[in-house]
Amino acid sequence: METDLVTLNVEQGIAHVCLNRPSKINALSYEMFKAIDKVIKQLAKDKRVNAVILSGAEGNFCSGLDVKSVASSPSKAAKLLFKWLPGNANLAQRVSIGWQRLPIPVIAVLQGCCYGGGTQIALGADVRIASPECKLSIMEAKWGLVPDMAGLVALRQIIAKDKALMLTYTADILTAPQALELGLISEISEAPFETAVALAQKIMQTSPDANAAIKRSINQSWTGSVRSLLARESLSQIRLLMGKNRVIAAIRQAKKPDKAYQSRQPWW
Repeated sequence: METDLVTLNVEQGIAHVCLNRPSKINALSYEMFKAIDKVIKQLAKDKRVNAVILSGAEGNFCSGLDVKSVASSPSKAAKLLFKWLPGNANLAQRVSIGWQRLPIPVIAVLQGCCYGGGTQIALGADVRIASPECKLSIMEAKWGLVPDMAGLVALRQIIAKDKALMLTYTADILTAPQALELGLISEISEAPFETAVALAQKIMQTSPDANAAIKRSINQSWTGSVRSLLARESLSQIRLLMGKNRVIAAIRQAKKPDKAYQSRQPWW
């Protein structure tokens, strides 16, 4: 499938998603928010997909919100922020937290600019692999705004509170080595896309059901109570024991290392 603003191609179980607005350094218009949200929903339903690689077109990830485009239409700005309940995710937040909620490992490939809303989207991924020249910034304060795209859900899990405050207060632009030192990215690679593909292929050697359970357990339990963590672990293990992929995993270890896994179970 291909759209003007986001491309999606599935190859051998890996979904390649590309933010595709290079003339604007992949800046986020209202239409681009809608396109990203649509792709996330498609991936959630596609049981063939066992890993996602998220990138930006033509050497940049995303330069953030296209302020001029969004501000030119008050109705579109309202649609971005509207939600029925305060605790629900609106459209602006779903393009970040939506990647966390997918029952599939998501790897972001970061090159060039990764500013503001681009950083918020990247924080939704499970792993962030950056090129050496990549620049990142939590830039909303520069425009007198608070980060409101749900990136803070992940930010509070991966860096210290004082560092998060410092980056958010100042809107400083970080180099890739600085971002790595803070833990904002997972790895620096001279060939980030190839590194992401190799990681995705390695992940696909394990059960898609187990990966879905691991992602849900870690994301939901990282800041949760011990009791909820213990309950979630037990429920996930029961579901895994009931599934065929657990048997296949054992066969792969003992007899047939190339035996194919079945599609992800419907409850993940």
